Amino acid sequence: MTDCMNETPHPLSENIKTKLVEADFGLLGKIVLDKPKALNALSTDMIEAMQATLDDWAENDEVKVVWIEGAGDKAFCAGGDVVMLYHSMKATAKGDIPVKAHEFFTKEYQLDQTIHNYAQPVIIYADGIVMGGGLGVAVGGSHRIVTERSMIAMPEVTIGLYPDVGASWFFNRMPGRCAEFLGMTGARMNAADALFTKLADFAVNTEDLGELQMAILASDGTHDGITVAIETAQMEQRVHESQLWVNYELINELMAPVDLADVVQQFKDLETDDKWLSFAAKALLGGCPMTLHLVREQIKRAKHMSLAEVFDMELNMSTQCAMHPDLPEGIRALLIDKDGKPKWSVASVEDITPTMVEVFFTQPQNNQR
Repeated sequence: MTDCMNETPHPLSENIKTKLVEADFGLLGKIVLDKPKALNALSTDMIEAMQATLDDWAENDEVKVVWIEGAGDKAFCAGGDVVMLYHSMKATAKGDIPVKAHEFFTKEYQLDQTIHNYAQPVIIYADGIVMGGGLGVAVGGSHRIVTERSMIAMPEVTIGLYPDVGASWFFNRMPGRCAEFLGMTGARMNAADALFTKLADFAVNTEDLGELQMAILASDGTHDGITVAIETAQMEQRVHESQLWVNYELINELMAPVDLADVVQQFKDLETDDKWLSFAAKALLGGCPMTLHLVREQIKRAKHMSLAEVFDMELNMSTQCAMHPDLPEGIRALLIDKDGKPKWSVASVEDITPTMVEVFFTQPQNNQR
């Protein structure tokens, strides 16, 4: 691999590094999320740097392919900077829009949409932890690669948010009721799960990364050419290694009731020795009741939406979450005080009315109350 320039921090963020690599087809642009101690969690400046880089490369005729990865061997990206969101919310008067939180969501969703719609192929090397905002970056790629170390989740139910970053769109493309289950439990997925739910296209062993990269650089740089190159290094993924596939019928049964109170009761009654299912059930039962309603509603509303419409809806939802008490309380309990005992605004899903849910799908205004 011959670099046209050294891997250097982007002027907008020291946690984003970029470089151009010579290939048989021209240039490959490489973006590295470089904040490994924080599991490459996204800050606003990192999002701005990635957006600026992708915009620049879109205008550069020599850049034919983009590659995005995370630094270190633990994570691609563990999500967004929720601690920043917490401080933004706590510094904002009740009824007002938290400015920094709204800015973060706006720019994050713009970046995600840019990746989805990018003219050149965007290869995502989703090794290690891929959560929340990290999945938002990853899922928009044209060639999404997971590894034997990939651990993917949308765990927003634990902090009083909901699966955002385009989840309303990609949830609607999953088999059966997997989307509701994943959104309400934050259940962790492996490589086989990611392929089963269409969150990834390929699985490659980390030991074969060098072979993979050389094959891509030697390709013709087209979508099909890159697909062939990745397939040369692809590892076999057995469907029975997918927990979602193994438990598919049970998951559909658990999520089937029309009344969310009945769904919750089924999880309370669930008896299983499966640690993965037990972890999922515990997260749902201890998670934010409003999130459970939002997950079902976002999937229903987005069924026939375009991607742009989904991101518009989610910006309203996320801003509303930042103006309501559950999100700061969930972050406090999990990441600030770390007592693991959030006091949600309602005790159960039965306490939530359709009118309460509808608020989250309306455009927020300052001092709206």
